[in-house]
Amino acid sequence: MNIRTGLETFLENAPSWVKGRRLGLLCNQASVDPSLRHSKNLIFSMLPGHLKCLFSPQHGLYAEKQDNMKESPDDFDPSLNIPVLSLYGKDREPSSGQLSKIDLLVVDLQDIGCRVYTFIWTLYLAIKACAKAGVGVVVLDRPNPLGGELIEGNLLAQDCQSFVGLAPLPMRHGMTIGEIALFFMEDQDLDLELHVVKMQGWRREMDFAATGLPWIWPSPNMPTLDTAKVYPGQVVWEGTNVSEGRGTTRPFEIFGAPFLDPDALRKEAEKWKLPGFVLREQSFEPTLHKWSGKRCRGFQIHVTHRLKYRPYITTLAILAAVKRMHPKDFAWKDPPYEYEFERLPADLIIGDKRVREAVDAGTDPMDIQSIWAKDLKDFEKARPTWLLYP
Repeated sequence: MNIRTGLETFLENAPSWVKGRRLGLLCNQASVDPSLRHSKNLIFSMLPGHLKCLFSPQHGLYAEKQDNMKESPDDFDPSLNIPVLSLYGKDREPSSGQLSKIDLLVVDLQDIGCRVYTFIWTLYLAIKACAKAGVGVVVLDRPNPLGGELIEGNLLAQDCQSFVGLAPLPMRHGMTIGEIALFFMEDQDLDLELHVVKMQGWRREMDFAATGLPWIWPSPNMPTLDTAKVYPGQVVWEGTNVSEGRGTTRPFEIFGAPFLDPDALRKEAEKWKLPGFVLREQSFEPTLHKWSGKRCRGFQIHVTHRLKYRPYITTLAILAAVKRMHPKDFAWKDPPYEYEFERLPADLIIGDKRVREAVDAGTDPMDIQSIWAKDLKDFEKARPTWLLYP
């Protein structure tokens, strides 16, 4: 497929509104063109003297920080001779002083299509700061790796807001980062100069594999497209004492714990007849994080049909079964999580306490979906307002 990202479209012919203006670029190591050339170098060459600084999201400019709550300091790019300003260090948003040195913030980040992934919340905080400072924002659009048709899960409840959720999106939102920016602008009623540089050739039914673009891991624990497919469900394990596979070569695809009984769990999972995946038994020893150096028994999720597979309800159902089968061993993880020191990590990740409480109450996993059914339907009706692609 001949898919052109927003970066390529932008480079092909610099829009009139960018000329003569001072630029900042929010990017990381996945901000590349199909030839793997980095956007910072391409924009610097195309507009000599215009690029004044770089901003980096969680994990750093080159995704060198492995875990959550590992801050990146400000840095310097010696090849471009400009500063690199961390938005996951002492600050989560650009300061007024930083923004006073630019006229436009260009955003070129690869999102992965899930509410919990923090890059969209860095965007959210950045565009709010830019609106306040009178700085324009340019989003160079990229594909949603999961495609742009399916949405799933509960919307974020206001009392569960955190850095893994600051606006009412469902767990799997089915939008590109450019469409998300349009949603944020309307949701927050921002007075903002916003330009979304669209992709060419992308259609909503395409997942990342269909684009022909190279996959560059946008964060250390998102190594492959297979990881992204399961993440909107498997990320929920982060709020428990069950390993989500951090510290292995297949984070989020595999999960388990020393106390887990794979045979019994497989029999339980087969009762729900959830489609689109196979659970393959897998033992593993994480090299870091939960159960480091301990043998965990569990599974790897293999997605066999991406359009039928529903990652969120699948993982919630498996989690509910683990909690029911191992009541003395299973536990919700205690804070902190993403700099929240009081609320349960699971509530912040799931985004609605009612879902976690339903699991605690032993509600049939298939009935849990009724908690979000109406809200999700309302969101689906409103969503076309922000969509840019057929």
